[in-house]
Amino acid sequence: MHFHRTFATAAAVAASCLLALPAWAQKLIASADSPGKVISVEVQVDGMGKLAYGVKRKGKELIAPSRLGFNLANAHKLDGGFSLRKQAVSDHDSTWEQPWGERRFVRNHYRELRVDLEQKNRAGRQLAVVFRIYDDGVGFRYEFPAQPQLKEAEIIDELTEFTVAQPATAWWIPAAELPGLEEEIRKAPLKEIGIANTPLTVRLIDGTHIAFHEAALVDYATMWLRKVDGQKLRAMLAPSPSGPAVVRKGAFTTPWRTMQIADNAAGLYMSDLVLNLNEPNKLGDVSWVKPSKFVGVWWQMHLQSGTWNAGPKHAATTANTKKYIDFAAQNGFRGVLVEGWNKGWESDWGHGGADFSFTQPYPDFDLPGLAAYAKSKGVRLIGHHETGANIVAYEKQMDAAYKLYAKLGVDSIKSGYVHEAGSALFTGRDGKPRYGHYDSQEGVNHFLKAVTEAAKYKLSIDTHEPVKDTGLRRTYPNWLTREGARGVEYNAWGNPPNSVDHEAKLVFTRMLSGPMDYTPGVLSLVGADNKVFNSTQAKQLANFVVIYSPIQMAADLPENYAKYPAAFKFIRDVPTDWADTRVINGEVGSFATIARKDRASDDWYVGAVTDGEARSLPLPLDFLDKGKRYTAEIYRDGDAADYRSERRFDLVTETKTVTAADTLQLRLAPGGGQAIRLTPQP
Repeated sequence: MHFHRTFATAAAVAASCLLALPAWAQKLIASADSPGKVISVEVQVDGMGKLAYGVKRKGKELIAPSRLGFNLANAHKLDGGFSLRKQAVSDHDSTWEQPWGERRFVRNHYRELRVDLEQKNRAGRQLAVVFRIYDDGVGFRYEFPAQPQLKEAEIIDELTEFTVAQPATAWWIPAAELPGLEEEIRKAPLKEIGIANTPLTVRLIDGTHIAFHEAALVDYATMWLRKVDGQKLRAMLAPSPSGPAVVRKGAFTTPWRTMQIADNAAGLYMSDLVLNLNEPNKLGDVSWVKPSKFVGVWWQMHLQSGTWNAGPKHAATTANTKKYIDFAAQNGFRGVLVEGWNKGWESDWGHGGADFSFTQPYPDFDLPGLAAYAKSKGVRLIGHHETGANIVAYEKQMDAAYKLYAKLGVDSIKSGYVHEAGSALFTGRDGKPRYGHYDSQEGVNHFLKAVTEAAKYKLSIDTHEPVKDTGLRRTYPNWLTREGARGVEYNAWGNPPNSVDHEAKLVFTRMLSGPMDYTPGVLSLVGADNKVFNSTQAKQLANFVVIYSPIQMAADLPENYAKYPAAFKFIRDVPTDWADTRVINGEVGSFATIARKDRASDDWYVGAVTDGEARSLPLPLDFLDKGKRYTAEIYRDGDAADYRSERRFDLVTETKTVTAADTLQLRLAPGGGQAIRLTPQP
């Protein structure tokens, strides 16, 4: 078989060989390699002008030729009849600084392949596909130019496919299910999945890992992945309550479809590809965004010893909140979250939320007085807006609520959207209230609106029951964190509670998308009705390092921290903003060891977690500065610790002097972990 090749530059001439093509693929029209020639992308058309792309890594096929295109409601589909108008290859290499994050400086090094296409049989209708090829993955998106042939695109279906070339094992959560993003993380052969949310992580038979996700999700429906045949995945756009999944006018771009690619699981987490594919900061000076730790009037409600609604067990009282403010001030916590402070919790709020007021506190909660009291103690209240996913009602009050918080010195808000998937209430495209999925284009637009409107008042947002993270924290740094997976509260009342391998799964699935407000640090290891955590105390400490968030909640009750002062010391000490991050080792769902350097000092912190298996993991300390001696404060499982018994409380604290030449051996109990602080000696 002979193939016609068209190249735009000398770099393209040097591109990799043709992929093994199926019978319908006839012609290669464009190709390019990553800067280090690790990854190559090829774009082809068949005899009917249908588009496909493929991906190789180190010469081995990862993504077999996979379809590209769209079905439209208001015009003939963008699938077939394409010919190449032009192509271009360009290189980009820069480094940018995060205002906060897992690391301070991020390198953005890629080769871009732009393919401009035309449907001559559709009055010359045009479409472009742009690939950014990194040594650790690929992102691509579609660009719709302004054109009279398609003034408005009503997208029913995106035909993008990912055909995984080798047998693979997958980890994922189902999409479109009632609990939203709070399903248990599943593991199965890739060919057995149904509809998956992303990130979807796969391990190929040769050990290569790929995480499928998306970046810069703006004014578009969320992408789910549907298995259609064998190991072929197809994009599935979250449905709209108002007709086609996506409606856009004029020129626009889709979100990036992303593949992070690495030799192992640790390499996936080290990738900044998703973050790099987002636009730079649009907010200007964001020195008002403050990473920090907080405590809160929260866990007692999950333990059922307090209530969100007013009454004899109401938790959000002035007196109770003052106790938390005093506790925060005494122990160096910047914030105090208070849930249940505002009127409306007596209603069936989880199925409507129409009765919530976001400006009127209950009579037993002195909002202005508590804000002033907190300020006098060097502490900030953290606001709380539970909407019940009634976005119509919330948006009517949003500006007044933000204005009130800004006036009182509250500079961050935890927002909630508790509902069952498909029951969020939006204003539809026709201006009428419509129930639908929060992953829809309408939902995506609301979540970003909440963040951008908050920025006008210098407020930061922590979204719970959110749309998934796609790296927009780079563009809007006040979007500090979000939930988007099973948090610690499932250990209070979940049936089942979080599994013993939950954190080791989160690191290499959910955490690939961005920060998570996991609410760690429950040292009592017990939930409501004496439900027992699948964890040791040492693992609870390790979670502050392993599960990253720029704002971290120390979730347990103050009296439990008083009961365990040795463990509480690490929670008090550990920062939330990092100059550097290193994944030392890890396997999806089995274990993970992560080292992070404090942005405000030369200290390093290490967290390691395991599943139900006891492990001994090497920790080379070569990330430390050579020639320096460090004091290692170690918080480890006791020799007989085990999450399945009362020995889960066995915690040993010890110190030793180490250098960059040393290797520590981390011994983790079943269900256990280890946390370490490394401080340079004078």
